[in-house]
Amino acid sequence: MKKIGVVLLTNDLRLHDNATLTEAIKENDEVIPLFCWDEKYMDSLQFGFSRMGKIRKAFLKKVLEDLHQQFKSIGGYLLLNQGSQLEVFEALVSQYSIHKVYTKKQVGIEEKRENDRLKNFLLSKGIDFEVYSTSTVYHPSDLPFSMSSIPEVFTKFRKTVEKEAVVRQPILAPSSIACPTISKDLQEIDAVIQNLQLDSRHALPELGGETAALKYLNTYLFEKQHILHYIDTRNELIGIDFSSKLSQWLSLGCISPKLIYHEIKRFEHEVTSNDSTYWLIFELLWRDFFRFSFKKHPLHYFQLHGILGKSERKPTKNSDIIDSWVLGETPNSFVNAAMKELKATGWTSNRMRQIVASYFIYDLEQDWRIGAAYFESQLIDYDVSSNWGNWAYIAGVGNDPRAGRKFNTEKQEEQYDKEKRYQRIWNAI
Repeated sequence: MKKIGVVLLTNDLRLHDNATLTEAIKENDEVIPLFCWDEKYMDSLQFGFSRMGKIRKAFLKKVLEDLHQQFKSIGGYLLLNQGSQLEVFEALVSQYSIHKVYTKKQVGIEEKRENDRLKNFLLSKGIDFEVYSTSTVYHPSDLPFSMSSIPEVFTKFRKTVEKEAVVRQPILAPSSIACPTISKDLQEIDAVIQNLQLDSRHALPELGGETAALKYLNTYLFEKQHILHYIDTRNELIGIDFSSKLSQWLSLGCISPKLIYHEIKRFEHEVTSNDSTYWLIFELLWRDFFRFSFKKHPLHYFQLHGILGKSERKPTKNSDIIDSWVLGETPNSFVNAAMKELKATGWTSNRMRQIVASYFIYDLEQDWRIGAAYFESQLIDYDVSSNWGNWAYIAGVGNDPRAGRKFNTEKQEEQYDKEKRYQRIWNAI
């Protein structure tokens, strides 16, 4: 009897540097690459906002379509089934004699719980279940400290790992895969969601899945060498090239952070190095820091008082004020421009994310978790740890040693949009 493994893909939607896929192919005669499209969860509400807005859904669809073509190019397919993981596997185990299920480790508490429910079900059926770390620059087992002793301050974390840890080489993409004959394929997603269409004023590169991500990384680093100016331009607001624009692909795992790290190192070796090349790695380490911190504090980043467990912050909620912020109809034109950009494109710059978050928390005096939930719904590059970790940081209940970051919007506007070019683009609606 053939050994059949299932790779449950979630936010690791790539062939390269994917330990779940590599191990499944190695250990089984045939492999089913699977994605569960859980519309019910996507549309569920959190603080009044759907978990996944239409732009996020459309981008995910585009990524899955590319991944399906990637699998076809090596002899397989991507199976997409609608429903929760548990619902999908209840049907799948009745059709196939599955040997083992492979998936990535999750960071968010809800995702972890869903994995636990699936694991218990599979074990009750005599099916092995194994998880792998695929989403960080540094592998957790290579860190110089345990998850429970991760430093609470980023600077200490960064200096320690840079000195004492080594980044592994990325795993090569498989050249072939054997999949069992199956009747369903990716086409049923067409009935679920429309194709991705962004407002023409957007500041994003051409979007797609792994194929587009790898192409863009090479363009950004080696063809146009925009990385050489990253530290000077990263806080700009208009255009495609001022920042790396890799976050949407990182969020769905279309590109490996280890690959980005090693490609930057290759650029430094073959071309040159400067503060900017280091600073992009510095940003990747921030991402690692939040992911590891979430493993240390699985619940607290979603609570009003954050990882501190106490603060003077009160759970304030005024629906009219929140609506004005969401719609970009506050008294602040600078903030409004960013909120309109976010709504129209699923994206706004890191600088503007900090400014509108600060404005929501300190000027409008609203519960920071409501803002984080809205970002979760809208951001095309939503990442659970980066999003909730950064909101908690701004609110002074996260990893900020200064206990909060209140931005003076007038000074920020003077520095980053003195001529009001950004505001003219997005407030002319």
